[in-house]
Amino acid sequence: MLFKIEILIEKVERLKSDNNKIVFTNGCFDILHRGHFDYLRQSKSLGNFLIVGLNSDDSVRLLKGNDRPINNQNIRAENLSKLDYIDAVIIFNEETPEKLINLLLPDILTKGGDYKINQIIGSEIVTNHGGEVKILPHIKGYSTTAIINNQGKGLTEE
Repeated sequence: MLFKIEILIEKVERLKSDNNKIVFTNGCFDILHRGHFDYLRQSKSLGNFLIVGLNSDDSVRLLKGNDRPINNQNIRAENLSKLDYIDAVIIFNEETPEKLINLLLPDILTKGGDYKINQIIGSEIVTNHGGEVKILPHIKGYSTTAIINNQGKGLTEE
């Protein structure tokens, strides 16, 4: 479900008051693939409510170049919302989700195994508020860039 920030902040506050663990992750999620599915499922397993911060189209272009995203933000948000283990999707326009993380103060912040702790935006915010940062295993060979470079031939497991 796609949320506006004001509504999501209220929901998070209610959930936290009932001792629910809030998990936050973020990304472009341009072409969903097995690596995303496994990573998002693992993220959800760490808490009660999974929020996905989704880079807007402008934000993706800043990060990935003018030929991205492949799918616009509405399609990407809709695709994520269809996954039953994602409780909330929120689109952000900034280059990083730092502002969102600061507003939501999740209990757990997750990123994929291709990141190091010092590269994870918002990690200090979360840990300074008593939360945890978890780096989840990266499934080798699965990435949107690999799919694009392989021009639709599919990916094979390594």
